[in-house]
Amino acid sequence: MSTADPQGGAGLARPYEEFLSWLAVERGRSAQTIGAYRNDLEHWERWLVLLGQDALEGTPELLDRYVDTLRGRGSSPATIARHVSTLRGFYRFLEDDGWITVDPASDLAGPPTPIRLPKALAEDEVFRLLDAPVGDDPVARRDRALLEVLYGTGARISEVVGLALADVSDEVQLVRVMGKGAKERLVPLGHPARLALDAWFSEGGRTAFVPKQWARRGDAAAVFLNQRGGRLTRQGAWAILRGHADRVGLGSRVSPHVLRHSCASHLLAHGADIRVVQEVLGHASVTTTQLYTKLSAEHLRDAYTSAHPRAR
Repeated sequence: MSTADPQGGAGLARPYEEFLSWLAVERGRSAQTIGAYRNDLEHWERWLVLLGQDALEGTPELLDRYVDTLRGRGSSPATIARHVSTLRGFYRFLEDDGWITVDPASDLAGPPTPIRLPKALAEDEVFRLLDAPVGDDPVARRDRALLEVLYGTGARISEVVGLALADVSDEVQLVRVMGKGAKERLVPLGHPARLALDAWFSEGGRTAFVPKQWARRGDAAAVFLNQRGGRLTRQGAWAILRGHADRVGLGSRVSPHVLRHSCASHLLAHGADIRVVQEVLGHASVTTTQLYTKLSAEHLRDAYTSAHPRAR
């Protein structure tokens, strides 16, 4: 399957542009970081074109040859590590998003890089953000429910905008989330999130955005709608989040993924079992969740050092 038709105006094929959009919207990467990813992917695409291949035809052998080519050009270990990281992230995204069935970069080796801990907001900062939507109009109700669900469930933004009305349970206060690889999980819905959703679902909330005729099949079942009556997109949800973050002085520190990190870190800081957090977040491996354990331990140490009179 060829991907030679470029999309997005920068000359890259559609899979690359979808990945870069995902990085910007869901992961909250800066324009500078996106530019670095784009540069790496442009190099990879040009190298593939010379071989008559495209992104979806990448194999472990091709990837290894490419890394050897970088070494042969005299690229520094840091540069090679960055290219490897970009390609691993790109092909992991393609597999998760259904473009390919097997990730060819899963075993791609490069120079060792340090583990980067996720960035979490302090609890009072999260509460400032959640209190940012003011008023009882439909937009305020939707925004309040969106922020509460993002933080309360720790779900990815794609999972939240993908929620259907049938996924939200009234009786047991659970939400059914469709995660990576079409894997379902049930996540508890906290009381504030439940109240915010109830307000959004009641008269004068979601009903205000319901159009006379649905433009796309499936929009009628969407939990979150935009003001045109369509399902809220990842880009739309990201814009809502960023707008409220700017309003309360958190600005570029906030992204959907930061809220996810904050949910996990705060759960662990308050004594949640790591396996429970793994299930809530939908991590395939507990190793990923253990990053938050280290983060919470560092927060605990910092709090102790600043507060205990005999800590210094």
